[in-house]
Amino acid sequence: MAKNQARLLQGNEAVVEGAIAAGLRFFAGYPITPSTEIAEHCAAKLPVAGGKFIQMEDEIASMAAICGASLAGLKSMTATSGPGFSLKQENLGFAVKGEIPCVVVNVQRVGPSTGMPTSTAQGDVMQARWGSHGDHEIVALCPASVKEAFTLTVEAFNIAEEYRTPVVLLLDETIGHLREKVILPSKEELVVKDREKPNVPPEQYKPFAMDQGRIPGVPPLAAYGEGFKFHVTGLTHGEDGFPTGNPAIAEKQLRRLNEKISSNKKALCKVEKFFLEDAEVVIFAYGATARSARKAVRDARAVGIKAGMLRPITIWPFVEDALLEVKAGRPKAVIVPEMNLGQLVLPVKSVMGDSVPVIPINKLAGQLITPEEILSAMKEAV
Repeated sequence: MAKNQARLLQGNEAVVEGAIAAGLRFFAGYPITPSTEIAEHCAAKLPVAGGKFIQMEDEIASMAAICGASLAGLKSMTATSGPGFSLKQENLGFAVKGEIPCVVVNVQRVGPSTGMPTSTAQGDVMQARWGSHGDHEIVALCPASVKEAFTLTVEAFNIAEEYRTPVVLLLDETIGHLREKVILPSKEELVVKDREKPNVPPEQYKPFAMDQGRIPGVPPLAAYGEGFKFHVTGLTHGEDGFPTGNPAIAEKQLRRLNEKISSNKKALCKVEKFFLEDAEVVIFAYGATARSARKAVRDARAVGIKAGMLRPITIWPFVEDALLEVKAGRPKAVIVPEMNLGQLVLPVKSVMGDSVPVIPINKLAGQLITPEEILSAMKEAV
């Protein structure tokens, strides 16, 4: 495409465009509504870009395949929706433990179980954080537009490569199937990051060393086939990658695994602030719901209500610092609209404490929360 050329693009298509621009060279997946367009476009476009597409027999195998491809040196991605995301959790945990860079796209639909496959929802927010067992950190990004589906896919790959971690891209069906006129960044405008390679000879390489990387706690990653022999396991392991039952070694490694994310929250956490400077009532909204919230804020301002919006672009790690800034402004209320029964409202309440009322707005059955419903809640709050 020519530079600055406008395109009519679907959210799921933008994910594929962003992934390839970020260097995606391996996709493994299994068709599932409402993410199937991602697999379809990868099947058509990835081979042209010099990559490989494979339809696996199920979601479990898809997650395993992208782990293997990543360890062989390829930027890798899979895409799914709620039921498939559930099936991916065991190998997603393996990717966390093995520190395997990869991107997992979840286009959310109504659940639980098979639910309403073609209807929009935001019910997998907590699953993205806690779906895999054990103590672990995760990074999850949530686009609210087609263009952001592109840019945040690039960002997801950059974070995965830079921090040696799986990253979840959490769309809802509305954003996945939305079509918008967009002008995508050119190749020259994009920042694309690659994983750090070892700077020691193969015989000295330790794949999980504490202090060999440019980012503290993030070890360089060799690729299989490049002369480095190393062990990767889901068992608790030492710096050499081999299993250990030594509590001191296990404690040290598990803390490093968590702290490489938690200690870099300022770099990872991104938000959008909309009319927050003098806001007396603040909307905390993400994904497609944030689009309704933006309209509601404008409508509220038109009738004299000083409204604002804080939109978490990074869902996990949680954007606690940004919320503390909101709290310091002493708003009359924080309203949290979500297409679920209340998943991020609880972390918001934990930050606000008893000093600021937190009001949820919830819908479950595949319907968007409207600007009018949010505006009505704002009028009651003030």
